[in-house]
Amino acid sequence: MYLWIKALHIVFIASWFAGLFYLPRLFVNLAQENDTVSRERLLGMARRLYRFTTILAIPALVLGLWMFLGYGVGMGPGNAWMHVKLLLVLLVIGYHHACGSLLKKFEHGNNKRSHVWFRWFNEVPVLLLLVIVILVVVKPF
Repeated sequence: MYLWIKALHIVFIASWFAGLFYLPRLFVNLAQENDTVSRERLLGMARRLYRFTTILAIPALVLGLWMFLGYGVGMGPGNAWMHVKLLLVLLVIGYHHACGSLLKKFEHGNNKRSHVWFRWFNEVPVLLLLVIVILVVVKPF
């Protein structure tokens, strides 16, 4: 059963991060776009993607907690990497919520950030995922 949980966890993590990679790219376009019709189309895409990404995050987190609490993955001595990973997961959740907040600003016409800022913001989940994968695979400490 554990391997099924792990496999599904990986699938939902990959799907969640796909959304986190693409949503800020939509923000880049929204920050540059002046045409009302194009902005509305991009906003609709961003809304749907954020909702879908949120739905994907839930089983990813539940399955991860199931492995951690139910199977003791990463518990015990020699598993300090798991504490760092859990902290990074909290940062991913915070990033996800920040995307929701930024989306609301676009919806209300209150965005003050440039497309360049969103290009940099787009790199955050890439870096988080890179460190998380290294921690899980290498278990450096």
